[in-house]
Amino acid sequence: MPKEANIQKEADKLMEQLSLNEVIIRYKELEMKVQQNHYLTQLTEEIQKAQKEAVNFAHYGKKEAEKEAIARANELTKTMDQHPLVLAYRHQLVEANDLLQHLTKMIQEEINEWIEEEEHASKN
Repeated sequence: MPKEANIQKEADKLMEQLSLNEVIIRYKELEMKVQQNHYLTQLTEEIQKAQKEAVNFAHYGKKEAEKEAIARANELTKTMDQHPLVLAYRHQLVEANDLLQHLTKMIQEEINEWIEEEEHASKN
């Protein structure tokens, strides 16, 4: 079997194992809940609207209206940041990222060892 096909096979196997990992499953569940939460969707739209208004007010030199729009966007962002579902999602995102970082490091170390062994074998 060619190296590329073998590598792809192993990568597919790793992806399958990751998809069954508890941390990844929980992350995907929370991601879906966040995406399907109507309140958070509405909040996101309101934040974007306030940000656009701030840009428009700045463009037309309406400093006070710009400040109010920025304050509203910041207030809405704070509300979103404190939402329990968002907090849980972000925590799980960190967990999933840590897992992937660890796996990446392990794979990198194994590849480096393999390369060193290959180089050593070719010198002998």
